[in-house]
Parts: sequence; C-alpha cells; structure tokens
Amino acid sequence: MNIYLKSCAQISVQEPLSNKWFSEPVKYDEKYVRAIDPDYKPFINPIAARRMGLILKRAMATSLTALKNAKIEIPDAIITATGLGCIENTEKFLKALSEQGENCLQPTFFINSTHNTISSYIAVQIKCHGYNNTHVHRGVSFESALLDAFVKMKLGKFNNVLVGAHDEMTPDYFTLLNRVGFWNGGFASETAVSMVLAKEGDVKISDVKMLYTPDKHKIIDAVNGMCSENNIAVNDIDLLVTGRNNDATNNNVYDNFENIFNMKDRSVGYKNIFGESFTASAYSICYAYECLKKGVSPSGRKVRNVLLYNHYENKDHSLILLTC
Repeated sequence: MNIYLKSCAQISVQEPLSNKWFSEPVKYDEKYVRAIDPDYKPFINPIAARRMGLILKRAMATSLTALKNAKIEIPDAIITATGLGCIENTEKFLKALSEQGENCLQPTFFINSTHNTISSYIAVQIKCHGYNNTHVHRGVSFESALLDAFVKMKLGKFNNVLVGAHDEMTPDYFTLLNRVGFWNGGFASETAVSMVLAKEGDVKISDVKMLYTPDKHKIIDAVNGMCSENNIAVNDIDLLVTGRNNDATNNNVYDNFENIFNMKDRSVGYKNIFGESFTASAYSICYAYECLKKGVSPSGRKVRNVLLYNHYENKDHSLILLTC
C-alpha cells in the first residue's frame, strides 16, 4: 500500500496558513520569536476560544485547514506529537497554586494542561471516534507520530490519518532553557503543523526510519536500503533537508552525513526559516512538500526525490524519504 502526503498546513513565525515563506521568508535576528497567529474566527467559536490556549487554537486551525485541503471531513485516526504539551496552561495552573493555595483553583487550566489534550480536543470537535494517540518524546516526538501513522497505514488499519506536531514556548520556559544554553544553535520558536496521510496524493511518503545512536555503517545501510526498496539510487536524491542550525556540535553530524553521501551541494536547512522547538522537524515535511509540489526548491533546483535527515542530541536519528 502506497502512502501519500495529501495536504499540509502550518502556523509558525512565517505568515500563517500560507506558503509565502517559500519565496519570501521573513528573517529574524531575535533569539526568541513566538508564532504569528491568524484570525481564528473562521475555525473556532469566539466564545469557546476564550477558554482555549494558543496551542489548541493553532492545532484546530491547522487541522481543519489540512482536512479541508485534503477533502476529508473525518479522518480514520488522529496522531499528535508534542514535546512540551500545553505548557502555558500548566504554568498558569502552577502559578495559581503557588499564589492562591489549593482553595480557589480553577479546574480549566488543569484540564487543558495534559499532553493528550490537543489530540483529544481535535477529535471531540470534528467527531472523530477512531484511533487517537499522542507521542511525547522530546526532539523525536514528530518522527514517532509519523512512524506510528506510516506503519498502521502500511498494515491496512487506516485509509487516512491526521498527523499533527504542536508545541508552544512561553517566555518563562524560554528563560529557563536559555540559562542552560539550550538555544545556542538558533532562535527559539513554536510549532503548529498538521498534515493528512492518505492512499492517494501528489507526494509519496516512501519510507520512514528511526535509528538510535547509529554508527556510520548503520546510517549507510539505512539510506541505501531506503533507496533500493524504492527503486532509486542515492544519487537520485535531489534534495537533502536537515536540521542544521548555528551550533557547531549539532551541525557536525550533518556535515558527516553530507560527506558520506556527497550531498553537500544538495543540502538545505529549514530551521533558519521556522526556528527551533522540540517538534520543529515537522517543518522539514512542510519544506519538502512545497518543493515536491512545485517541482523546484526555493533556489530553483529541480526536485523529485527528497531525503529528510534529523537528529536529536546525536542519539535519535530519523530518515524520511519523500518522492514525487
């Protein structure tokens, strides 16, 4: 069974729910940039929106947009990735607990603070009673969710799946992570990406692999295996999309990969456009999806086969092959 990327929608530090970033990306010099929010009235009842955090609003807007573009009302399953969950509501609940004690707490912040709130809220709103799962694995949360959807569709359990990656970054949490040097590689941002996987479409998800602390030989075998299984050669890969940023330690892993496969002239990054977050790798799918739909990269390079390579702390590595 072939699996295709039917649609993809994003809210980020670029123009929301748009692909304008492809030709006119907004550049940032700051170390911390929150996502640009669209008008949520077309997606959410204003009264209900008052009780919702930004992460839920963004998840609903991107999910409804992706489903509409894919011409699917109710997906067979909803699988969500998040590194932090609804951290803003968690902070509000803990601050209220600290300042007011346990006597006058409002339950709303607590109810909406759990990690699976996002996936379940989407399901309730669109009346999806199918498989619903949330993956919380820090920097490989998105890859875990995508692999979950990919495997289950390969097994014939679902005809289509709504996959989402959602994270927010509050000022307080940014400050804490900044103190330990977490943002040395680029600017901190937020993630809101939703995509629909289906049995037909324009962009094929040919393979998804995750590797834990692989050596050089395991990576070579994985890439060669992905290519041979899909009847292409490594040299047929037109574009390599990596999680490169400004951190030398992080980039050294990508340098080694590019040297092994002689892909330096075909390599591009996406974090300089969308920023850093635990689920930022979902934006690499957005990047590749637009390139494959248009048939060219932003630099004008012709594109038919794209390999996505990301790693988290040089422990968890992921490879995603997209073809057109």
